[in-house]
Amino acid sequence: MNITIIGAAKSGVAVAKLASRKGYKVFLSESKSSDNFPNEINLFNDLGINYEFGGNSDKCLEKCDLIVTSPGVPSDIEVFKKADKLGIKIISELEFGRSFIPNNKLIAITGTNGKTTTTTLINYIFNKSGKPSRLAGNIGFPISDLVDDIAEDEVVVAELSSFQLDRIDKFRPDVAIILNVTPDHLYYHKTFENYRKAKFAISKNQNENDILILNADDGDCSVNFANTLGKIYQFSINPLKNGIYQKDGKMCVKLPNMQKEEEIMQFSEMGLPGVHNAYNAMAAALAARVFEIRNENIRDCLMAFEGVEHRLEKVRTLNDVDYINDSKATNVNATWYALSSYKKPIIWIAGGRGDNNNYSLLDELVKKYVKEIIAIGEESEAIFNHFSAIKSCEKANSMEEAIQLAKLKAEKGDVVLFTPACKSFDWFLNYEHRGEVFKEIVNSL
Repeated sequence: MNITIIGAAKSGVAVAKLASRKGYKVFLSESKSSDNFPNEINLFNDLGINYEFGGNSDKCLEKCDLIVTSPGVPSDIEVFKKADKLGIKIISELEFGRSFIPNNKLIAITGTNGKTTTTTLINYIFNKSGKPSRLAGNIGFPISDLVDDIAEDEVVVAELSSFQLDRIDKFRPDVAIILNVTPDHLYYHKTFENYRKAKFAISKNQNENDILILNADDGDCSVNFANTLGKIYQFSINPLKNGIYQKDGKMCVKLPNMQKEEEIMQFSEMGLPGVHNAYNAMAAALAARVFEIRNENIRDCLMAFEGVEHRLEKVRTLNDVDYINDSKATNVNATWYALSSYKKPIIWIAGGRGDNNNYSLLDELVKKYVKEIIAIGEESEAIFNHFSAIKSCEKANSMEEAIQLAKLKAEKGDVVLFTPACKSFDWFLNYEHRGEVFKEIVNSL
């Protein structure tokens, strides 16, 4: 079989290696210059994989039986249009990799915000409770990289983006989780409806033995949009008949096979702050209960787990001021949760590359909790123009300047909170790079 792979980033390389090992004839096409991929080119040469860089030519379609696309490659590029006319099937790396490990149980997590925390937390609970699991998808490894390196009893816990879900065909998780759905990545999906459809595609192939876990408090994540044969469980900060929920400050669970409600823990005992982490914890706990992990194990893990890098990550305390790295907050909704997580006065560093950001959603939180705003990046002007009428606001021309300004303005008991509400691609390679730079500067103060 002849396979064309579009994109030479991590997922594309994983598919190329797997397909080559399985005996397929592989051609890889990347629109960016070869200067960006010296290590990948050496690997392709070693494996005998044909490739092109600097554009997707008609070579992609020569004797092509299947196209596997990397996440984030625009769905309307010319080579895809030609492939559609020729009847060539296009699938995602996710679909391709999963087809080689169909018997491993799979928990798939998506949503606009909270994916990384919830995925990492589920993996943490499973491994601490004696159920071996592996991270995959957006964190850990592409599923294609796990194929020859996973035991039969290991559960795959995969964080999935709307990009990855946009090109699935038969992909089916045993447990699917949709944490929330708010407008994001509209430059790719064009409309919010398309974006939401991509998220809910996670459950479209589920059968009656599978489970879909939804946020009962998110109107755009409701059962009304679910197209699944799987059983639906929900989580909420309000009591439910079926799922995990908050009741009198406690995390409680009631599932169809249970005779009575059970208490897991007090929410105040959790190691992570904020209402958004309460939602993440309930989703993770529900996945754990599906796999019959005991309440005591779930409680102990939720008490011990302190979060993931770049998500409300405490960098240091200097002169009684906490410096928090929330670089993963790449949209307004994520920043809403961050600003609502602290009761101390906040020096807020915000900005980057916008995505039709609606900052009015943050107005009430800014009035209540924020004492100073420092705006950076391409969105600095938009942030300044929106907030300067209601809050002291300044612009900075670099991350270092922003942090130095924050240090000057912070008083004992304040929080310097870097929660950008924007993408990172104006100044940085990705949100991880942005967070690392923030931490490096803060630690050098």
